[in-house]
Amino acid sequence: MSDNKLEKLNFSVLTDAISRIDRELTAQAARAVNASLTLRNWLIGYYIAEYELHGADRAKYGERLLESLADQLAQKGVRRTEVRELRRYRLFYQTYPDIWETAAPEFKNLIPVTANLAIRDTVSPESSKAPTPSPLSGKTPENMIFLLSFSHFAELIKIDDPLKRAFYEVECIKGGWSVRELKRQIGSLYFERSGLSKDKKKLSRLANRAAEKTELRLDIRDPYIFEFLGLKPREVMSESHLEDRLLDKLQDFLLELGNGFCFEARQKRILIGDTHNFIDLVFYHRILKCHVLVELKLASFNHENIGQLNTYVSWYRKNMMAEGDNPPVGILLCTDKDHALVEYALAGMDNDLFVSKY
Repeated sequence: MSDNKLEKLNFSVLTDAISRIDRELTAQAARAVNASLTLRNWLIGYYIAEYELHGADRAKYGERLLESLADQLAQKGVRRTEVRELRRYRLFYQTYPDIWETAAPEFKNLIPVTANLAIRDTVSPESSKAPTPSPLSGKTPENMIFLLSFSHFAELIKIDDPLKRAFYEVECIKGGWSVRELKRQIGSLYFERSGLSKDKKKLSRLANRAAEKTELRLDIRDPYIFEFLGLKPREVMSESHLEDRLLDKLQDFLLELGNGFCFEARQKRILIGDTHNFIDLVFYHRILKCHVLVELKLASFNHENIGQLNTYVSWYRKNMMAEGDNPPVGILLCTDKDHALVEYALAGMDNDLFVSKY
């Protein structure tokens, strides 16, 4: 900043300058992290596909390649490399084979010069299951890699129709959609409705009017992002300082009660379908012989909250119950509750669920 500009510096200019610096550099950091994570996952998919075609000892592993690879990577401490994720990375590479062309030189060095970069034109073991490469990826991959997170791509690669996928790529970039908004628009059949609409521009305006936008700030709540950065769920998943303090007190209180409460986890991550969910607190009660799941809401009771808790309890009952265990119990804590609404919301549910005001 020149001397002349310093002479004009006042408190208002100071706050505006710092605000602009924070906004622009945070956005730059977010784009850099997203691009690095996207390229990381693409490269993993590339190497898996390359090995399936040209690996010297690939016959040794056969159909159990991904299981063996996941086990070895887990031992090496590589995160997010379960079989499900490895399959997702391979599909990502097959769907967007041109993304590597936009990589910085330091990323391109991770692919050997002698590697067969024409792999996209060959037949891999699961090529019949892979969608046709995106028609947009070869045109504007630089926009996609910086404007879409890998979580966006994880939704897009589920779409087999390349034209439909390209439609959502364009609309997502143009509208600045969040991942949740992209999922909502796909679920609402926006592509199909657009094809039937006589006024596509009007439909587009209506679709984007209330669309949830992606903030330019670095959102480390994304499971891919926080594991990529080596963060723990507790460090990033708390919605507010108040909730964090309440969970600390609640955790201490239940442990002080004794009588069988054994603390197991906080912000326990579970994967249901393709969705990552986080349970605030998980205990095991050694006298009742069951898991106790606790959800804390900084709001009055809402029937959607009990539906969420019921989903978690059902998942635990199916996936975590051991021989001799009793069915898990769910406790929802909220700032206020309407007893009539709670009564009807709980009616007909098979799980043991309790709602309490704190």
